[in-house]
Amino acid sequence: MKIIYVTGCLGFIPSYFTKKALEKGWKVFGVDKATYAANEGLLDEFNKYDNFKFEKIDIKDMTMLYDCDYVVNFAAESHVGNSIINSDEFISTNILGTQNLLELIRNKPVNCVESPIFLHISTDEVYGDIKSGEHFETDLLHPSNPYSAAKAAADMLVLAWSRTYGIKHMIARPTNNYGAGQYPEKLIPITIKNLQRNKKIRLHDGGEPTRNWLHADDTAEAIMTLIEKGEPNEIYNISGDFEQKNKDTVRKIITHFYDNETEWENFVDYSFMRQGQDVRYSLNDDKIRNLGWKPKKIFDEEIKNIVDWHKENFRW
Repeated sequence: MKIIYVTGCLGFIPSYFTKKALEKGWKVFGVDKATYAANEGLLDEFNKYDNFKFEKIDIKDMTMLYDCDYVVNFAAESHVGNSIINSDEFISTNILGTQNLLELIRNKPVNCVESPIFLHISTDEVYGDIKSGEHFETDLLHPSNPYSAAKAAADMLVLAWSRTYGIKHMIARPTNNYGAGQYPEKLIPITIKNLQRNKKIRLHDGGEPTRNWLHADDTAEAIMTLIEKGEPNEIYNISGDFEQKNKDTVRKIITHFYDNETEWENFVDYSFMRQGQDVRYSLNDDKIRNLGWKPKKIFDEEIKNIVDWHKENFRW
């Protein structure tokens, strides 16, 4: 029997993972401070499982950990645009919150059971952009904006606490996630919401930036794989195996929304330029594939169902 903490369990990606862990029969202690992006309605589903326990708390305010095998740290402020406007919450959660979790593990008594492994969920954005080729786990970090800088700082804390205090860890760096249920501030759901509101889609930097798309269900499966087969004190990239320019992503959304591709650019506003914009992300993830994982979801097969889901499930 595995016992795991899942921080940020009411968020988009961690909710997919939490469901899988509960279905696996693992005991899950969910932690979430329930920010604007959290889906508190998920608690109705999670609480149906006898192996689920929940605490509403900020990770930087936690004062103890129950005995567990893994602390899976998904909790993070993640919207780049918000970090550019005000980085305070990003520093607080992504850095100070991570530090607090590491300290809780470091100070946990080991006279009865060994300390848990800290499985930290990072991002491909810590590497910065790359015009050609792909990033490997050994590459230096070159974050471009306050969000990715805060995530890179958290990665550095994990590595430092491991070296100084011997904390066992794994760091997972997935690419851009998509799927039903994502909060409408990321590209796909905000595009759908703007179409519902008859608002133009602000497609910054001419829609030219390229993103590698990874379904949240595949990400959740990757984290399950790391828990079951991963080696402690290693970093694992997780790639979606599919990349395209943002304007192509938006074109496909508009096509499915209206069942018509004609003059899709009439719905787009190209006037916005983002500070600290990354041109392209790409990861080499041979390391986790050697453990038997690979993405199964295909973007062009999933996008219509995602458009339909968000059309039917309005999020404030």
